[in-house]
Amino acid sequence: IRSQAAHRGPSNRPHVTMTVSAGIAGDVDPELSAAATALPLSCRIGAPVLFGRGPFTLARLVVPCVELLELHADIYRICQPHMPSGAFAHAAPGHWTPHVTLARRLDAAQLDRAMPLAGADIDGALVRLRRWDGDVRTEYPIGRRLGRWTGKLFPPDRDPPSDIRHAMAPSAAGLPSS
Repeated sequence: IRSQAAHRGPSNRPHVTMTVSAGIAGDVDPELSAAATALPLSCRIGAPVLFGRGPFTLARLVVPCVELLELHADIYRICQPHMPSGAFAHAAPGHWTPHVTLARRLDAAQLDRAMPLAGADIDGALVRLRRWDGDVRTEYPIGRRLGRWTGKLFPPDRDPPSDIRHAMAPSAAGLPSS
């Protein structure tokens, strides 16, 4: 497994992807600033969830409150005219699964060891909106920064084994982020 522990860039911080497309034009940013005024929002990081059929992506669900679903719908609506190819289907309201990714490309044995480590729900806050341009690997903050992630997605008594930890985002594994 390629280690993500050395990846301390902004794309690897714990985050919830609100919409995704092959491209989102930067001229959307002023409109998104209005949506960002809904932040901060309280959130609960809940049960583990798996994506894929192998290798797997391990994530934890973000339990959606009404305000989060409304913010998601606003962001989706605002971004649509700025996405030449449209949003990916799984990002549409009613099809979106809010989550925080813990690890990617896990095989079945790693997954078997990682699942019991998830622990109890975590109460937190969604504090910042950004637009990520994966083509140039650049983040564009939207609105003002309201806070910083200081927690862990695994409780201290359940730190993941090193081979699973290496597949995780640094902050999710309890490592310092950039």
